[in-house]
Amino acid sequence: MRRQILAAAFALAVAAPSLGHAAEKRRTGGESFIQLPTLTATLVHADGSRGVLSVEAGLDAPDPAVEARAEGLQPRLLDAYVQVLSVYARAIPPGGPPNLDVLGLELQRATDRVLGRAGAHFLFGSVIVN
Repeated sequence: MRRQILAAAFALAVAAPSLGHAAEKRRTGGESFIQLPTLTATLVHADGSRGVLSVEAGLDAPDPAVEARAEGLQPRLLDAYVQVLSVYARAIPPGGPPNLDVLGLELQRATDRVLGRAGAHFLFGSVIVN
């Protein structure tokens, strides 16, 4: 019985410091970065088959007030982004690559419109066409 108590105390002593670090874990991309879930839209390939445009992205909001607003309005932001992607994906010529300059500008406009002000920057992580 004494060995079990000592083993449990040792396990707790070893695990306790790592439990504290879980709460201190920083976000990837910095303190003002908000990671978004993967955004997708359907498109048409050159052979007429359907494909998927997938975008991994995030927002950088250095102003804490804008960051809090962006986190609170994230469902509306995601809806606006999916609408922009859907319209854009239908306009991509079959077999053509996406123009990230145009797409990024449209997604940034959607960000500013939903937030009601500038201050959060839309950032691409990756863009994949399947």
